[in-house]
Amino acid sequence: MSRPDWRSASAYEYLQELNSAGIAWEFLRRNAEYCADYANPEFRAALDAGSAGPERRWGLTFCGRPNAKRG
Repeated sequence: MSRPDWRSASAYEYLQELNSAGIAWEFLRRNAEYCADYANPEFRAALDAGSAGPERRWGLTFCGRPNAKRG
């Protein structure tokens, strides 16, 4: 699968349609520190368990999770 040319404006037209959560995800998925954290199985396990640490570090929120867990 080829990647779009990052120099082409048309490669980024979809950004015009994103809401704030979509824009946040586009930033986060390109962030080298987040990618390094996510590559760590302990970090992913903490996310899956609903630990507030990773959520606080990256400002994450998840649908269906009670607010009480975000402490």
